[in-house]
Amino acid sequence: MIFKSINPYTQEIIATHSILTTTQLHQKLNLADNAFHHWKITSFQERALKMKRLADLLRSNKTELALLITSEMGKVLAESEAEIEKSALNCEYYAEHAEQLLKEEINATSFSSKTVYDPLGAVFAIMPWNYPFWQVFRYAAPTIMAGNVTLLKHAPNVMGCAKAIERLFLEAGFPEGVFQELTIDVPQVEEVIESSIVCGVTLTGSEGAGAAVASLAGKYIKKSVLELGGSDAFIVLDDANIEAAATVAAQSRMGNAGQACICAKRFIITDAIATDFISLFVEKVKKIQQGNPLDTKNQMGPLARIDLAEKLEVQLKTSLDQGAQLLLGGEREQFNFQPTIIDHVQENNIAFREETFGPVAAIVRAKNEDEAIALANQHRYGLAAAIWSEDVEKAQQLAKKIEAGSVFINSLVRSDSQIAFGGIKKSGYGRELGAIGLKEFLNVKSIVIG
Repeated sequence: MIFKSINPYTQEIIATHSILTTTQLHQKLNLADNAFHHWKITSFQERALKMKRLADLLRSNKTELALLITSEMGKVLAESEAEIEKSALNCEYYAEHAEQLLKEEINATSFSSKTVYDPLGAVFAIMPWNYPFWQVFRYAAPTIMAGNVTLLKHAPNVMGCAKAIERLFLEAGFPEGVFQELTIDVPQVEEVIESSIVCGVTLTGSEGAGAAVASLAGKYIKKSVLELGGSDAFIVLDDANIEAAATVAAQSRMGNAGQACICAKRFIITDAIATDFISLFVEKVKKIQQGNPLDTKNQMGPLARIDLAEKLEVQLKTSLDQGAQLLLGGEREQFNFQPTIIDHVQENNIAFREETFGPVAAIVRAKNEDEAIALANQHRYGLAAAIWSEDVEKAQQLAKKIEAGSVFINSLVRSDSQIAFGGIKKSGYGRELGAIGLKEFLNVKSIVIG
């Protein structure tokens, strides 16, 4: 059996990748085991030197790597280049800060005690195609700097990216087995999770995939971290700077062709400023030029796969049948889906209830800020949200009422190396990034002195 990398713009087959046999898979698991016993006792200084070298390699190969991303999943080159840079910055952040963040802590107890952080083994990662480098480096840089090793099952349509990342780790001087990509299919996942070398599993993906992997992790008593779906609320209140809000709204919904868990998806606008905001929002989205992602004049490429485009088309049609009004776009041609805005979306509308993984913005109107918060929370997902208001103190108080893993005030929702990232409810559990994400797959060990 093979996986195919298909260019979503031309629909040409770029490459094929053979799935590992059982024997090959076990060889890689054994290699990870051997690597861990040496890697866990290397100094932070040695790890950091290699991680910084990796960041340098990402930058020096940025043009080639960005072209690979664009060819495999369709985002425009500028977005692919930004993804490589963000991955390099993450490597540098953990190279510079991991030792301090994992420094042993003296506890405030009535007796003498301290907490230390020990690596556990191999972290098995199941990663998606929408950010084929960043999603990997988001978990891999902290995991490896903490002394663990890792095994990656990447999405089948971006196996070229997976193999390129493994080559970069080796070129940067990491020992064989510290980072390995596994070209495996879904039925082989349980075999990996069951392995004694695997200490835990992290998954970024769909709600269904998360539930399946969490079940397996529970079966084999392995730690799991899940970053799943999102239907992020973008709340614009009466006193917002609507020009700034509309600019970021277009960026947040249409970036990466709308294919991101933390894209704003539900635009909850108070009645007092709805007309003005919507006018500006439509104007800004109209200016987005879509086409060949290799053409630098375009700001949006195709969706990554035909099944994704077809599903989004069904969601849009159903939403309109349920009473939403089309303001802009709405057409699909093969993988290409026009930037789309729909208005008057109600709570029972599919565009409100489901995650729309593509460039469709759903506008929901609220009478006031209390109703806006209630609408934001009326969802099974709780990944992130944004609040726009010139009264920052008020916005901070409202942010505390939002049921989400993070809330951004007057800015674009994003992941950042310095802060914990993750969701609640059906958006998953556990955290990546920041000090908390660094410690997810470590033994938090208490040492008590009698």
